[in-house]
Amino acid sequence: MELSLIPAFSAIWFGILTSISPCPLATNIIATTYIGKQIKNSYGTLIAGFFYTIGRAFAYVVISFIIVFSLLSVPEISFFLQNNMNKILGPLLIIAGLFVLEILSFSFGGLSFSENFQNRLGAGSIVGACILGFIFALSFCPISAALFFGSIIPLSLKYESRLVLPFLYGVGTALPVLLFSLIISYSSRLAGNFFNKLAAVELWLRRITGLLFLIIGIYFCMKYIFRIINF
Repeated sequence: MELSLIPAFSAIWFGILTSISPCPLATNIIATTYIGKQIKNSYGTLIAGFFYTIGRAFAYVVISFIIVFSLLSVPEISFFLQNNMNKILGPLLIIAGLFVLEILSFSFGGLSFSENFQNRLGAGSIVGACILGFIFALSFCPISAALFFGSIIPLSLKYESRLVLPFLYGVGTALPVLLFSLIISYSSRLAGNFFNKLAAVELWLRRITGLLFLIIGIYFCMKYIFRIINF
């Protein structure tokens, strides 16, 4: 199905919001800073950030492709989704919005690895950066899980996008990390100030996005499930 600009920009925006959420952001900063120290040149952190985000983006593409391809390859499921996706999106967006706003919460057991294992990957410079990015992308926290499984997967199913939307989401998760890597390579003091400001901005951006999820979800429910409105 042909994609419009709205789902494409939405995928990038959800990726950016995922990347600057507290848990993923802290992980990204620690990983790129550590790996950058292993690369013996002035642009080590920037190079590490680039390859680290390639690993993260690839992980999201793989997960989305497997889920979307599996569901759409079964004729009965594909037919059901084509006819009921708008009805499914309504409740999903409401639930995702509640998680993004942290009204609901749950313990999402992410992957954990020993410090020795992480040190080995870090010592592998750019190759280790790719692998760490891929691995850490699989460690979902409640907010990142809500954004990924509650927005990107439904959008990918709705528009039958096995690669494009997940890839754009991965690009979105890469942008803040690359920016922070550039700042770290330029000035550690500037990086600290940037991190503090980004944390404050992220809170408001997340609240706005969560409210939009709720509003759009309620609209979809009223229009496609209860048929109360026709616009």
